[in-house]
Amino acid sequence: MRTRALLWISVLLLACSAALAETDGRHISPDELLSGNALGLSPDPPSIVSDDEVMALSDSMRKFLRTHVSEGAGRSFRLQQLADAIISKGSFGLEYDETTRTAAETFRAKQGNCLSFTYMFVVLARGVGLDARFQEVEIPPEWTFAKDTYVLNRHINIYFDLGMPGKRVIDFNIEDFQGDYPMRLISDERALAHFFNNLGAELMQDGDMTAAFHAFRRAIVDNDRGFSPAWANLGTLYSRQGLTYHAEAAYLHALEIDKSDLTAMNNLTALYDRRGDPKQAARYRNKVNSHRKQNPYHRYQLAWAAYSVEDYDLALDHLKYAVRKHSDEDRFCALLGLVYLHKGDEKKAQRWMAQAEENAENDAMKGIYSSKIERLKSASR
Repeated sequence: MRTRALLWISVLLLACSAALAETDGRHISPDELLSGNALGLSPDPPSIVSDDEVMALSDSMRKFLRTHVSEGAGRSFRLQQLADAIISKGSFGLEYDETTRTAAETFRAKQGNCLSFTYMFVVLARGVGLDARFQEVEIPPEWTFAKDTYVLNRHINIYFDLGMPGKRVIDFNIEDFQGDYPMRLISDERALAHFFNNLGAELMQDGDMTAAFHAFRRAIVDNDRGFSPAWANLGTLYSRQGLTYHAEAAYLHALEIDKSDLTAMNNLTALYDRRGDPKQAARYRNKVNSHRKQNPYHRYQLAWAAYSVEDYDLALDHLKYAVRKHSDEDRFCALLGLVYLHKGDEKKAQRWMAQAEENAENDAMKGIYSSKIERLKSASR
């Protein structure tokens, strides 16, 4: 089962119809953007799932918990029982699809994206008395393309405080999860903003602009006005309706909230390019490049690309920056060891591979690095 996190943030601004008469985007207020007046929408919003429904524990979920989790067991054992019942091979049988569902819908369908699985697991865990909280994970910028839209993937996982047994993390992005990615606990309201932002992006991609607008509005007004991805997506919606100055205002507001929001910066670059303002377009294009270069995981990706075409000096440049930022990241150290090996410096290759082994979080990776070290030592004899 592919469990890549897809918290969707639409990025590419598509070709728009001629803009309606508008003032400069800088003079359009956030409240005006949230009113939807310029879109000419119906004053009666469409029916969208409520906050309570997103987090509801259904009767079938309660029955499942009674069957699989021992009520009187310790917290650590309850978490293990729940994880085994849901995640273990041959058990519950989750199937990944690119749809955002409520906890109960995900449980019933046994399908959803990683956000859906995360919601379902949090609700189930809380149903057996566990302290389950949402965490945002700062993964490397990852862009995909879906339904004529570039998407910047974001990610959240689940944090557990089990008391004496310690802290645990459950992550449905199993293939790519690394425990040393920066993580921060967030409120349920922030997690719900993720949900409605995802829902709005999916509705927008399906062409239902009215429902998409109200989903983005729910993310912002009902849950977290400081959630920049929803403002950026709201800008994309305005752009698709030909309201480019409203789009500009939404993107600029997203950057007021989070100056490192790559979605907003990319969209402003495209917007100013189409508007014929190369100076402003270059300004935001440079900001995007600068923020990417400051991300050690992005530099690691660039290092791999350079390594694959045997440009070892460029790979070394990227990796030196990356390890300065995260010296305890075993992948950075291991690749640095390989680069030094190809550059003929076996001593440094061994040292960095040994550092990778020391930093590795599990025995399997330690074993892989240890075997590489032994091969390096044998080759140098």
